[in-house]
Amino acid sequence: MVSLERIDEVNELLDEICEELPSYAFEHLNGGITLSEEVKYHPESHNEDLLILGQYERSILGLSITIFYGSVYLMYGYLDREDLKDKLRHVLFHEFTHHLEFLARNYDLEIEDEEFMEDYRKRWKDYED
Repeated sequence: MVSLERIDEVNELLDEICEELPSYAFEHLNGGITLSEEVKYHPESHNEDLLILGQYERSILGLSITIFYGSVYLMYGYLDREDLKDKLRHVLFHEFTHHLEFLARNYDLEIEDEEFMEDYRKRWKDYED
């Protein structure tokens, strides 16, 4: 179990970051932004080396963004407030980019994420061979 000592701070920082975004970024994000306590690993992670920090979800329930506090804490829990805010901003903007690209029917970031995963798989394959 991950320490929840900074979860309120992370929630406050996410609120501050959301205030930086234009209102149109939130259009059709009917599921809002959720801060989950969960530590989430990518299903293809080897030795728990690939954390998922945030996730944009399109489902029958609508469109939403989840930030995984547990994952963020494991990676960045040692950072001071301002540096942590910078990391959270990067994660949240990444997820909003997925959202805005989906609305525009543009999938460049999904392609970039898949290229990252292809490189990850190749590195592990090379390591295992």
